Amino acid sequence: MWLFLAALLGLYFLQRWYRERQTVENLAKKYVFITGCDSGFGNLLARQLDLKGMKVLAGCLTQKGAEELEKATSDRLKTTLLDVTSTESVAAAAEWVKECVGDKGLWGVVNNAGVGTPVGPNEWMTKEDFMKIISVNLLGVIDVTLKMLPLVKRARGRVVNVASVMGRLACFGGGYCPAKFGVEGFSDSLRRDMRSFGVRVSIVEPGAFETAILRTVEDGFKEAWNRAPSNIKEQYGQQYFEAYHRNLVELLQTGSKNLYMVTDSIEHALTSCLPRTRYAAGWDAKLFYIPASYLPTTVADYILTRKQPEPAQKI
Repeated sequence: MWLFLAALLGLYFLQRWYRERQTVENLAKKYVFITGCDSGFGNLLARQLDLKGMKVLAGCLTQKGAEELEKATSDRLKTTLLDVTSTESVAAAAEWVKECVGDKGLWGVVNNAGVGTPVGPNEWMTKEDFMKIISVNLLGVIDVTLKMLPLVKRARGRVVNVASVMGRLACFGGGYCPAKFGVEGFSDSLRRDMRSFGVRVSIVEPGAFETAILRTVEDGFKEAWNRAPSNIKEQYGQQYFEAYHRNLVELLQTGSKNLYMVTDSIEHALTSCLPRTRYAAGWDAKLFYIPASYLPTTVADYILTRKQPEPAQKI
C-alpha cells in the first residue's frame, strides 16, 4: 500500500517537473515591465531577462540607477523613471509602456519595488511610518498592476508580485508585514479575477537576502527607537532595545547572497507554460517560514517570541 502511494507521489512530481520545464514560445518577442530596477532583485532580473533575449522595460527610481543599468545591458533594454507612490508617475510609465509594446501587449509585469523600514515594535511607530512602507509595498503594487493590466490582458500574459515570507508570518512590527500580507491578498483575488482572461498571477515569497532593503533595516530600527516618546522608552527600557537590536542583527546576518534564488523564480513565473501560484525563494523560506505559517497560532507565537526580550515595565 505504502509503496503504491509512494509510486503515485513520485509520478506526480515527475509529471509536474516535466510540465514546468516547458517554456512559452517566442520569448524574444515578449515585453516585460519590472519595477524597482535600481538595485537588488529588480536590477538582477532585468539583466537576467535581457541575456535571455527578452524585451525588458525597466522602471528605476533614480536617473543614476537607470543609466547604470543601461550601460550593463543590451540595446533591447529600455528604462524609464518611476516612483510607484506617485499616481502621475505610474500613469506616465503606463503610457510609455503602451508606446513601446504597441499592439503586441505586455507579456509580463513584475512588481518588485519596495522599502523595508522602519521596523520594530508597533508601539514605537506612527501612522506615517506605516504609510511610508504601505504606499510603496502595497499601494504601489496595486496602482502599477491596475494601470498595466489592460496591456497584460491583450497579451494574455503574466503578473508577478514580489511579496515576502513576512506576508505569511509576521515576525516584527511596522508597516512591512501588513503591506506584504496585503500583496498576498491582492494577488490571490487578482488571480481569480483574471482566470477568464487567460492572465496568470504568481506570488514570489523571498526569505532573507542581502539587498539594499535588508541593509537599511538596522538603521531604521535605531531611528524608530530614537523617535519613540519618552514614556515608551521607559516602558521598554534600554536593555530591551539592545537585546532586540542584537536579535535583529543576527537575523540580518543570515541573509543569503544568492539573489538568483529569487530572480530564477520570477523568470520561471514569466516563461514557464505552467507557472506556479506561489514560489518560496530561499532555504529559510522553504524550511522555516512557510512551514511555520501553517502551525497553530499558539505554537507559532511561542517559536517567534521565545528569544524575544522582555520590556522593563512588563506586567
